[in-house]
Parts: sequence; structure tokens; C-alpha cells
Amino acid sequence: MANYDVDLFVIGGGSGGVRAARIAAGYGARVMVAEEYRVGGTCVIRGCVPKKLLVYASHFRHDLEDAAGYGWTIPQSSFDWPTLIANKDKEIARLEAAYTANLDKAGVTTVKARAEFEDAHTLRLSDGRTVTAKTVLIAVGGAPSHGPGIPGIEHVISSNEVFHLPTLPRRIVIQGGGYIALEFASIFAGLGSDVTVIYRGDNILRGFDGDVRAHLRSEMEKAGIEIVTGQTVTRVEKANDEFVVHLSEGRCLDADQVLFAIGRSPNVAGLGLEKTSVALDPVSGGIKVDGFSQSSVPHIYAVGDVTHRLNLTPVAIREGHAFADSVFGGKATRVDHSDIATAVFTQPEVGTVGLTEEQARTKFATVDIYKTDFRPMKATLAGRDTRMLMKLVVDGDSDRVLGCHIVGDGAAEIIQAVGIAVKMKATKADFDATMALHPTAAEELVTMRTRNARHVRTVAAE
Repeated sequence: MANYDVDLFVIGGGSGGVRAARIAAGYGARVMVAEEYRVGGTCVIRGCVPKKLLVYASHFRHDLEDAAGYGWTIPQSSFDWPTLIANKDKEIARLEAAYTANLDKAGVTTVKARAEFEDAHTLRLSDGRTVTAKTVLIAVGGAPSHGPGIPGIEHVISSNEVFHLPTLPRRIVIQGGGYIALEFASIFAGLGSDVTVIYRGDNILRGFDGDVRAHLRSEMEKAGIEIVTGQTVTRVEKANDEFVVHLSEGRCLDADQVLFAIGRSPNVAGLGLEKTSVALDPVSGGIKVDGFSQSSVPHIYAVGDVTHRLNLTPVAIREGHAFADSVFGGKATRVDHSDIATAVFTQPEVGTVGLTEEQARTKFATVDIYKTDFRPMKATLAGRDTRMLMKLVVDGDSDRVLGCHIVGDGAAEIIQAVGIAVKMKATKADFDATMALHPTAAEELVTMRTRNARHVRTVAAE
């Protein structure tokens, strides 16, 4: 029997890798984690955590404006971008230290180095050492993709660099129509920047429910964000300290920053995978794994964004935990990737779980739609022109709630609780039988009695 330096070697110190390492160590495994940048990964260091801090900052502008309607007289305020970034950096450093400390407490060895395969059981570190491992977990996440190169692409920043801008841009052009692009559009608009979003598709948030896409676009445009669809950026020119952005239909935009957020790709380059026979998915480019996160090489596993299944931090954490339970805990655990609640931290916020109306209509014979569009109570005295959307997608035959979609303040917090009901296969009758909590926006979810639409799918006779 071969002797290995460690039982488990984890490549990548992000959320999924850290969780897997800690749980495996708890089962008695000798574990080493290699992280070339900072422990915490994309989410903690340059993703959802710093982004959410910027989201909070951007909300204060509207809060201060709304206060007047409630009788508050507030002296003229000002915003300082460097203060926000410095405070954000302090919090990220604190979280990184906490992640590192938790690994130490669990008995995990952490090395600040890049690791790549020398062979299927041997990892070479960038500090010159080699380590042999019985089992290897790849948890290196993903990286922003700029897509096909265009003239001036060197002037474009990604969601990595946006957290370290020295000054707040007065004008920013953002290419992309997904959640990252739209979240930063809302952040910069909330902080006072002029924002233009460029997206090649016919409407933003591809893959989300159609009503959600239309409602969010309307609300963002009310907030002064210009959304240009059906076009792409074809060239970026630098002119002194500014940029000229050329669009595919000939229009030119002046900007102080240009951000591309058009997607993320699995971070598989430079890992030495060609020395291991680990197979990649031909469509996504991510590491191909089964339901237990096992790759084509039996002792090599992968979790999180590098597999390109569902690129969400809680998913990576659950996959990492399940991997450790399965391999080191003797408890075979398969992750259920269905009905995962998710949020888009735009202004207004989006919260969604389950099937969209479009998805449901392709899978179920009868689909009932319940939805409401209303002015939130807080906006009445504030005088803000905003509306909230709530929508339930229901199987017309079984009465089961297949999906819930919310656009408005607090959508993310609400959808987390609704996600439990959807996961438990609650019916519309269960929602109706639940007493409303008044006055709240969420009470609409249990008071929508009138069906807005019923869609019956007819199957052509053969």
C-alpha cells in the first residue's frame, strides 16, 4: 500500500475547499490546503461579501432622500469612495484571518502557494516542494471572462479590479446583462455615477422569469440607469484619462471606467490536468464530475465553480461538505441541486426559487400563475416611484408551488424562507392557509387568491 504525505490535498482555499478540508480533518484525515492568493476565495475576497458591502453603501443615497417624506431634515451629505474601500478592505482582512484560523483549529495545514499536478497523486507547489496525496480535491473556482478580444480590451476592468478602484467613476459603461453586471450597475448608480449597461441579448437576466426581467429593467431605468440591449462593445479607445466606447450599431459613449461582466469560466488552466486524465465537460469547460463530485479519475474530486454546475457559494460549501462526508466520513452524500434559492442584489433586489413560468410551461401540462404588482408601503410617504413584484408558479394539476419570484426590497430575505416551502413541495392551498403578517410586503404571498393566468399545454396527436 502506497504511503502518501497527506490523505487529502485541496487545491484552492475558497468556501468549498475550506469546508471540505475542515470536515475531512474532523474525520481524522491529514489535510493540506494550497491557496495561491488569499484564503476565502472569490466570495470572501472579491465576490459576494465585498459586493454586498458596496450594495449597502449604495442604498444610503435613497434612504437619505426618502427620509424627508418621514419628517427628517438631514444636512447636505457627501460620499467618500476611499473611506468605503478602506473599510471594506479591513472587513475582508478580518474574514480572511477567521477562515485561516478555523483551518488551523481543525488541524489543517495551509500553504500560501500555487499547486499543480506533477502526476495523478503528486502536487508541485510554487515554492518548489512536492506533496503526495491519496485524494485530491480541486476547488479553484472560476475567473472573469472578457470573451472574444476586441481592440482596446486592455483598458477594460473585470469584477476583480472593480473593488480596488482609487476613485469613484463619474461615468461607467458596463457590458453584460447577468447578475454581476446588474449588481454593479445598481451599486454605481446608487453612489452617484452615470451608468450605461450594454447587453447583446433582447433583455437582461437571461434565464430568469420573464416578468422578473421586465420588471427589474423598468425599475433600473427609473433609477436613471440606461440599458442598451441588442448591442455589444466593439472597441475601447483611451483618450487622456477617459475612454471612448464604440458600440456595434455605431454609437459612441464617453466613460471614466469600462467594466466587462459577461460571464465567468472554470479556472482549469495551469493545473496540470493533462497529467492526470481528468476529463473536462465539452460544453461548460469545467471539470466533469458525477453526483458525488468525483471526476473521471477515481481519487480526484472537484467542487464549486470549477465544475460549472451552479456557480453559487452555498452550493460549493454544500458540495465540499458532502464530499468530505462521502470520502472520509463513510456517509455517501449526494447534493440535491434542485430548487436552490438565489438572489440578485440589484436595486430593487431580486429573489427567486424553483421554476420560472417559462420552464414550468415546458414541463407541466397545466400551469397556473398568481402575481401582484404593487407600490410598497414605505414608498407612499417617501414619494418614490417604485413598484414591487411577487409571483407564484403553480402546477395546475397537483396545486404544488413550483416557483416563487420576487422583485423589491427584502426579496432575498423573503425568498430564503419561501425556499423551505418550495423544497417541501408546499401547495398553493398551504400558502393560502397561512395567516398573513400585516402590514408587510411578504403577506402578498399568502393573500394572492385570484389566478392571473392558466396555461394548458396541448400535445399534438401522433
